[in-house]
Amino acid sequence: MMASTLTQVVTRFAPSPTGYLHIGGARTALFNWLYARHTGGRFLIRIEDTDRERSTREAVDAIFKGLDWLGLNTEEPIVFQSTREARHKAVVEQLYASGHAYACFMTPEETEAARERAKAEGRALRSTWRDRTPDATQLTQPHVIRFKGPLDEPLIIEDAVQGTVTFNTKDMDDLILLRSDGTPTYNLAVVVDDHDMGVTHIIRGDDHLNNAARQTLIYKAAGWDVPTFAHIPLIHGPDGAKLSKRHGAQAVGDYEALGYLPEAMRNYLARLGWSHGDDEIFTDAQMIEWFDIADINKAPARLDFAKLGHVNAHWIRECAPERLVALVLNEVRVRGEVADNAEEILARTLPEVKERAQTIPDLAAACAFALTKNDFTLDEKTKNLLTEETVQRLRRLHENLLSQTNWSAVELDVELKKFVENEGVGFGKIGPVLRGILSAGHPAPDISRTLAALGKADSLARLKQALFI
Repeated sequence: MMASTLTQVVTRFAPSPTGYLHIGGARTALFNWLYARHTGGRFLIRIEDTDRERSTREAVDAIFKGLDWLGLNTEEPIVFQSTREARHKAVVEQLYASGHAYACFMTPEETEAARERAKAEGRALRSTWRDRTPDATQLTQPHVIRFKGPLDEPLIIEDAVQGTVTFNTKDMDDLILLRSDGTPTYNLAVVVDDHDMGVTHIIRGDDHLNNAARQTLIYKAAGWDVPTFAHIPLIHGPDGAKLSKRHGAQAVGDYEALGYLPEAMRNYLARLGWSHGDDEIFTDAQMIEWFDIADINKAPARLDFAKLGHVNAHWIRECAPERLVALVLNEVRVRGEVADNAEEILARTLPEVKERAQTIPDLAAACAFALTKNDFTLDEKTKNLLTEETVQRLRRLHENLLSQTNWSAVELDVELKKFVENEGVGFGKIGPVLRGILSAGHPAPDISRTLAALGKADSLARLKQALFI
């Protein structure tokens, strides 16, 4: 791929396919996606699959699935780093020819001994081959190619998030560019690929900050422009410790399975480490308009499931009815058998219960009362409340509801209040038993909403069964 000749911003997300798409990786992808769109630039994806032993097709598919679910896609060709090995080697040859790389024939044992000496002396590893020129015969022997950087010079990186970061080359080993088997190493391949892809801004986790120093030296040695680095702090768990399995879900797929919406995840992840005033809820359009890497915080962000639930609850309320029905129907199907008219029931029920739900499973549980078949058995508490007086009163209510034409929660609430007023009793006389009959023992919303969710036919059928009408 040729380097871009455009002056626009080019960002990239470059995961290694050795496992699932981590929530931290998803946020990195989001920040790159947002910044590219904020600036009218390009967002690229590269799969860094040079670790042949650990990279798997399953992991690649998981990454693509996670990005697709989050809506963080690119219209440009996806680059697989493993296909570019010849280009990586060609750049190493150029660095070798220009004196910025050298052949090292130290054995693993010699290298380890040299590393221990360097550590004891408080300096970085330097090979005994650094200033030696091997002959043609020696070059046929097993060896690695190391980078030959400055021995003792300050190196300053102006990071868009971290600010001015100072290194010294005396603390940096002569890193290996090509292994003894001829394969390129991470730092070399990343630099070559980012340069060739025209990447202008490298937005990634701050665990790569030390790599930025090594990579900057390679850029300079190759005579290439150094991109802008923006190293974002990692995501920590609620307790402030590095995010791990004990904190709960880590993979993007886990959050999908837990019933969070992709727009809610984009909203919440953007707020983890970036802010726009005190705003907590924002659309994609607002994020794109407001996002700037200059506003990313230096301190680690803490994952807060309570806030995530709050954000998700908002987007559930904003979700298109047809889409919400499909999501809950899928969840219900996972849980077991579904009635033929489940879609119709959910379309009626969801508007009555979605105000208090935070996840799709919450919604499925909240709809359970409506999805229950009408031939259920009353629980003991409800049976005990069915005195002769109550049965007669509910039969009169049943008659009133038969003639109810507007079966909305608002109209039903008015009818229920009118009924107890005419009966000369408080609502407590019929509320608990009526709820028990209508809900089939499941949690349910206010009785008027429960009636509206069940619909006229199902509501009257449940009353009829319970009252032996």
